[in-house]
Amino acid sequence: MSGAWASWERRESGVAGARGSALLLPGGMCRAGQYDELMAEPALAGVRLVAVTLPGHGGTPAPRDTGVENYARLAAECAADLACDVVVGHSMGANVALEMAASGAFRGPVILLAPSFSRQDEAVFLRALDRLTPVLGHLPYSAMLKLVGGMAKQSPLPPERVASLVADLRRNDPRAVRRAVHDYLRYLDRHGTVAPRLCEAGVPAWVVHGESGDGGATGAERHTLEACPQVSVVTLPGPSFFTPNEEPALVAELVVEALARTR
Repeated sequence: MSGAWASWERRESGVAGARGSALLLPGGMCRAGQYDELMAEPALAGVRLVAVTLPGHGGTPAPRDTGVENYARLAAECAADLACDVVVGHSMGANVALEMAASGAFRGPVILLAPSFSRQDEAVFLRALDRLTPVLGHLPYSAMLKLVGGMAKQSPLPPERVASLVADLRRNDPRAVRRAVHDYLRYLDRHGTVAPRLCEAGVPAWVVHGESGDGGATGAERHTLEACPQVSVVTLPGPSFFTPNEEPALVAELVVEALARTR
């Protein structure tokens, strides 16, 4: 592979050309291993799954441009080179998938797990950290990375799996996290809300949110999405923090449904 994405960390399962292929984008600060549970789902045994780590996340080298648009461009090249029919993204990775569709760089179905459509949808603590960085630099993120273990304990995942995910989170460079989060929030601010961009993309899309936890949508954004005939909104009961890990069977069903829409 000669694309700019070729050096990205990736995990694969399934065989090429079986029942289709899906590109999996982890959440912010996470690595490709976030999708291990999904790759183990029996419903996807005949599907090729490719999970990649976005550069600069999980301790990987950061690119010069950590903007969502650049990540979307590179991920679209990855999807095209690997002949992926569907893109699944979680949290910040979901926003990259959304921009892939909105920019026209990817024309297949997208499954967005816990995306945020505007700055106010994002966690208050993340917005607060971004406001502190002009004065304190990367130090707020250094502190956050030390505390992620406590935050992750809210997840219903087994303790050993939480420990594995937390270990990947703690591998992050706080300087890279500061840049990526700031560029991500600026991206949301440029659009005010990206919900209309998803509708205007015209591709089959599924938006999955928990009643609380990671990501969110305002009432107006939800109304916008529910008015789009090609967008399906799924609300999980209770909190959701690591959707691909906590709800792999549901995500697998959506991947199968999305692949059916490509035929």
